[in-house]
Amino acid sequence: MEEFLKEFGDYYGYPEGPKSIKEIRDTEFKRLDEGVVYLDHAGSTLYSELQMEDIFKDFTSNVYGNPHSQSDISSATSDLIADARRQVLEYFNASPEDYSCIFTSGATAALKLVGETFPWTHESNFLYSMENHNSVLGIREYALGQGASACAVDIEETANKPGQLASSGPFIKVKHRAVQMRNTSKLQKEESRGDAYNLFAFPSECNFTGLRFNLDLVKLIKENTETTLQGSPFCTSKRWMVLIDAAKGCATLPPNLSEYPADFVVVSFYKLFGYPTGLGALLVRNDAAKLLKKTYFSGGTVAASIADIDFVKRRESVEDFFEDGSASFLSIAAIRHGFKLLKSLTTSAIWMHTTSLSMYVKKKLQALRHGNGTGVCVLYGSENLKLSSHKSGPTVTFNLKRPDGSWFGYLEVEKLASLSGIQLRTGCFCNPGACAKYLALSHSNLLSNVEAGHICWDDNDVINGKPTGAVRVSFGYMSTFEEAKKFLDFIISSFVSPSKNIGNGIAVSGRFTQLPSEELECKESFPNYFLKSVTIYPIKSCAGFSVNRWPLCRTGLLHDREWMIQGLTGDILTQKKVPEMSLIRTFIDLEEGLLSVESTRCKDKLHIRIKSNSYDPRSHEFDTDANILENHDEETRINDWLTRAIGRQCKLLQYCSSNSKHCMNRNKSPGLCRELESNINFANEAQFLLISEESVADLNRRLEAKGKDYNRALEKLSPYRFRPNLVISGGEPYAEDKWRTLKIGDSHFTSLGGCNRCQMINISNETGQVKKSNEPLTTLASYRRVKGKILFGTLLRYEIDAKTESWIQVGEEVNPNTE
Repeated sequence: MEEFLKEFGDYYGYPEGPKSIKEIRDTEFKRLDEGVVYLDHAGSTLYSELQMEDIFKDFTSNVYGNPHSQSDISSATSDLIADARRQVLEYFNASPEDYSCIFTSGATAALKLVGETFPWTHESNFLYSMENHNSVLGIREYALGQGASACAVDIEETANKPGQLASSGPFIKVKHRAVQMRNTSKLQKEESRGDAYNLFAFPSECNFTGLRFNLDLVKLIKENTETTLQGSPFCTSKRWMVLIDAAKGCATLPPNLSEYPADFVVVSFYKLFGYPTGLGALLVRNDAAKLLKKTYFSGGTVAASIADIDFVKRRESVEDFFEDGSASFLSIAAIRHGFKLLKSLTTSAIWMHTTSLSMYVKKKLQALRHGNGTGVCVLYGSENLKLSSHKSGPTVTFNLKRPDGSWFGYLEVEKLASLSGIQLRTGCFCNPGACAKYLALSHSNLLSNVEAGHICWDDNDVINGKPTGAVRVSFGYMSTFEEAKKFLDFIISSFVSPSKNIGNGIAVSGRFTQLPSEELECKESFPNYFLKSVTIYPIKSCAGFSVNRWPLCRTGLLHDREWMIQGLTGDILTQKKVPEMSLIRTFIDLEEGLLSVESTRCKDKLHIRIKSNSYDPRSHEFDTDANILENHDEETRINDWLTRAIGRQCKLLQYCSSNSKHCMNRNKSPGLCRELESNINFANEAQFLLISEESVADLNRRLEAKGKDYNRALEKLSPYRFRPNLVISGGEPYAEDKWRTLKIGDSHFTSLGGCNRCQMINISNETGQVKKSNEPLTTLASYRRVKGKILFGTLLRYEIDAKTESWIQVGEEVNPNTE
C-alpha cells in the first residue's frame, strides 16, 4: 500500500470527496466483506446499498402511475420523467435546445433504434471502428439491407495534440478495410451521392482494451471529412452523422456534447451505477432526429389514430415520437438516486480513482517474469501507462504465458480466479473486431475456429496454439487497492513459475510427475492393490449406491448413469445448478428389476420398474427398449415426484443405444440418439472413474496443513466426495497417473488419463445439508494442474470380452501396467 500511495496517493480514494474509499466500502458495500473481489465493472458496476435504500424509501413514500393520463399522480410521474431527462442531458453537458433524451430498454435498444430509423439509401455509407461492440456491428444489417455500403476502419492518432483544429491538418488517421455491399440491382436510384446521409460509429471507450478514442474525431468527420478519410472511397461523401457508443466509457469520462456535438450517443444506466438494469437512453441531436424514419407507432407515440382507415397523426416531440408504449417510469425514477451518488463523488474523481488502480495493475503485470526470465503477461492496448493520459480507462485486458511460451487458456484463469473469490471476465466481450485485432487473428484463423466448433462463451480458449479471447479486469468507483493486490497475488501464486521447476503436476509424456518432496524410488514390482468399493450412480448427479458385486456391460457398470434429469427448458440438471440433487438417494435391485429413489422432501419412495434380466454383456445393442416408460400416467408420476424432490419442474430421461429414445449429443445437449464411440451413458467423459485411497489421504494431509496455516479446520474428505465408480487401496499416492492399462479380477481396462475436476467436488452433503466452499478444488489446483485442467482420479474404459459374461467384485486384485 505504501508503494502504491507513493505514486497514486493524490488520485486514489477520493481525498477531496465527501467520503473516503474506506467509508464508501464500510457504509455502502458491506455485502463485499464476505471475501468477494468483484472486477467486472465494465460488464456491470455494483449498486450502492444506500442508493437502494433511497430508492426503496422513495417508492414506499410516493405513488407513481402510468404517465399517459391526466390524473395528478400521472402528471407528477410525467414531471419526474422530464426531470430525469434533464439530469441525463446535464451529465453529458448537452443543452435541451440541441439534444433530446429518448429512454430505451438498454444501450442495445438505443443502437437498434438508430439502425432501423436512419435514412439509408443505396448511396449511404456506414463506417465503424474495429473496436465496436456487436450491438453496433448489428447496425450494419440495416445499412446493407437498404443497399448502403459498410466498412470497418482503424483509427490511429499520429500525434497527441488535444484541441488541434481540423483546419490545421489531421492528426487522426482513419484507415479503411474491405468495403461490404449486397446485391442492389433491385434498388432504384433515389438520390445523388451529395444528398445521401452517412453514419460513422465509434465507442468513447473500447470495452475490450479500455482504450479511449479522441473525441475530436466527431468534428473531423462532420467538418473535415475529405481530409480525415483521405485515401478511402468515402472521402467525397458528404452529410456525415456521428454515433458514439458511450455505454462503457460514460461511467468515468462521459463525452462533453457541448464540445463534441455527436448526433447520437448511447447510454446504459447499470454500467453507470449498477441499478436499474433494462434501461438505457439515446441522446440525439434534435436536427438529426428530424431525419430519422420511424414506421411503427404505438400507445404514447400518436396524437390521434383511426382503427378502420389508414390515418395516424404522430406526436411532435422527439421523446414522444420515439418512445413506444408506457415509459419504464419506476426505473426512470430510480436513476435520480444514481446520479446523486455520482454527482457527490464527481466523474473526474471517479476517473482518477479507478484509473490509478488499473495503471498500478498494468505495471505490476508487465513486470512479472517466470523463473527462466520469460515474460508472464501480454497486455492489450496498454502502450501508454501514464495516469496523466486520458487514453486508457480503468480496464486491464491480457493473456498469460507459460515459461515455454505457450498460452494459459483464459478459462483456466477464470476457473482459478473464481476459486479465489475473484470475479472477472474472459472471452471476446462481444467485441469481435477488437478481439481479432489485438490477438492477431486473421480471417482464416477466425473461420477455422468457427469450423472447429468455436462459438461465443464456449470452452475453446486456445485453438491451434492461439488464444481465442482474453482475460479482463475492470474497476469501479468502489474498487479498492486491497482488491487489486489480491488479484495480483492470485496471478503470481497461480501462474508465475519459480526459478526452479518443482514439478507441480507438469505433464511428462501425458502423465504426471509426483511432487519432488514426495518423490519415491521406482520399484520393480507393483505393491498390492485391491478393489475397495464399487459404486453405481443410476441417475446423473444424484447419490449412488455401493455394492459388493456388479455386472459389467458395453457401457461400463450396468445401469450406471443410465438416467438423467432435464429441466423444462431442455437444460440438463446437475449438482452445479441444483446442489440438492446430491441428497437424492438411489438403489437398484437387479433381481426385482426395480430402481428405487428417495428424498427427504418426499414421504414415499419412487419406484421405477426396469427389466434387468434382459442384460447381455456381449450385445452391442443392449436391450433398453424394455425400459421405456409404459404409459403417460407412469411418466407423469415419476416426473411429479422428481419435481417435488428437486424443487423445480423437470422430467426423467433414459439413455438409449441406437433407438428413438432421448440421449445426449457430444455437446451434452439432448438430441436424437446415435452410436457413440466411447459407449457411455450420461457420464461426462468415460465409463469409469477410479479413485485411490492413498491419493485422497495425501490430499487430506495437504488440507490439514493448509488449515493449520489459516488457523481453521478444513473438512476431511472421503473418496466418495469425488463420485468414483471404483475405489482402490494400496500403493503410493498418484501412482495411478502412470498406468496405461489395468486388470481387475479377470476384466481389462484402459486408462484414458486424469479426470478434469470442477466446482462440483466443492459441494458437501455428508451432514445431510448442502454446503459449498472453495475446497478441495483450490488445493488441488495448487499441485494437480496441467494445461488448464485440475486432474484428480483416473478415467477408464472397459475392454469388453464378447465371449465372457463379466462381473466386478470388491476385494479383487488390481494389476496395473505402465507400458
